[in-house]
Amino acid sequence: MSASRDDEFGFAPDYDSPVPYMQRTREYYTAIGYTTPYRWAHYTQAPFQPLKKPLAKSRVTIITTAAPYDPTKGDQGPGAAYNGGAKFYQVYDGDTSKQHDLRISHIGYDRKHTTATDNGTWFPLPQLLKASAVGRIGEVSQRFFGAPTNRSHRVTLDTDAPEILARCLADKVDVAVLVPNCPVCHQTTALVARHLEANGIPTVVMGCAKDIIEHAAVPRFLFSDFPLGNSAGKPHDVASQAQTLELALTLLESASGPQTTMQSPLRWSEDASWKLDYNNVAQLSPEELARRRAEFDKQKEIARGNRAA
Repeated sequence: MSASRDDEFGFAPDYDSPVPYMQRTREYYTAIGYTTPYRWAHYTQAPFQPLKKPLAKSRVTIITTAAPYDPTKGDQGPGAAYNGGAKFYQVYDGDTSKQHDLRISHIGYDRKHTTATDNGTWFPLPQLLKASAVGRIGEVSQRFFGAPTNRSHRVTLDTDAPEILARCLADKVDVAVLVPNCPVCHQTTALVARHLEANGIPTVVMGCAKDIIEHAAVPRFLFSDFPLGNSAGKPHDVASQAQTLELALTLLESASGPQTTMQSPLRWSEDASWKLDYNNVAQLSPEELARRRAEFDKQKEIARGNRAA
């Protein structure tokens, strides 16, 4: 009877809603043996800076959690397993006049439903350059910036966010577009966005983890209901990437105050069952959970060694 009523009223299935990443992550790590729950950054208010000049006259930068490809750091290719050895621990920057091979093997994107074959889905520099060429924005900043995906709130707040702000100010950045990938990436960019706004730079976060971003209370958030790793649009779909950036720019212009969320109208697919998979303990066998615990411990050791190096 319930299913027939759903059909009659045109209801979507209950699982076709934003993935609850904080809950999933908490339950997942408990299931593999880490029983101390992670404290996600939580604010109830956010700083807010209106645009100081029209976007057509603004200098815009990108802040990404993707990492530059390094052939000495193991498999970082499409579909690569989680690679803690490819993580970075200090803010970096890159020349926006050059092409860059940025990858996301070092973070927990949705490896089942996306294969990371198109960095246009997490690094919208090509679309931003096009926006500059047609006058939609004034110019792209000389540099973009890499934000380390750090579970430590203190390191992000006291070290990484101030460093990114200093580099933005040095480049006379007017606006920042932040693009996270994994769950913790979303928290990182939320904290950085808050710091930039508190110090005079308007921001917009383009992301896929709605609960994490809104829990941290950012000024502006463009939500794409896509698998993690696709915050800037669908892979190999230039039109969707262009539309996603345009929505972010529109949000920068239209938001009248902080904690403004805009949802992209784009859908990943008509079948929303992909939302049931990411770190969902109900879908994982005890054997698979044990395997993941062993792999997680291994990657922790690799990351600890790299951080100390």
